[in-house]
Formats: sequence, structure tokens, C-alpha cells
Amino acid sequence: MADLRSEVEDDAWVDQFVADWRSVAMPPADRALLEFTGKLTRTPADCGADDVERLRRQGWSDRAIHDLSQVIAYFNYINRIADALGTDPEPEFGEP
Repeated sequence: MADLRSEVEDDAWVDQFVADWRSVAMPPADRALLEFTGKLTRTPADCGADDVERLRRQGWSDRAIHDLSQVIAYFNYINRIADALGTDPEPEFGEP
């Protein structure tokens, strides 16, 4: 959350975002990205061409969709490796 606070000056917005990101005002393209992030994280087998098209309609380029998919998948991968090995979080990130 510290990284988000450094990007957004409205602490109340950050608190609301952390509590329930679906309830905050944001551009439709950002909302589409977050929805895709959740789907790729929780139910990757359900992702497909419809998801890509939804992102395109919100202005995301094919290159951006590819890149964000790579980043989301990498973070999911590395978090699963850390969980599997019982790795402790880095102190600067606080408790999960």
C-alpha cells in the first residue's frame, strides 16, 4: 500500500481502494485491467479472447495486453513459489 500512496495523493481514496477497489471511481480502462487481473489470478483457465477484446475496447493495445498478462502471470508465479517455500515477506512490505 505504501507504493500506491506514493502514486495517489488522496489517502481516503487509497483506503477505500484497499478495502474494496470495485467501489471507487476510476477510468473504465483501469477498471477493465483490474477485472482482468483478478480473473487471470483466480481463474486463469476462464480467460480467453473475450477478455482480450474487452481490454481492446477500453483502449488497451495488443502489446499492452501482452505485457500486462506477462506481469500478472509472473507475479502470480513468484508468489506461488514464495508460498510453496514458506518465504517470509520482506520487512519493508509489512505483513500481508
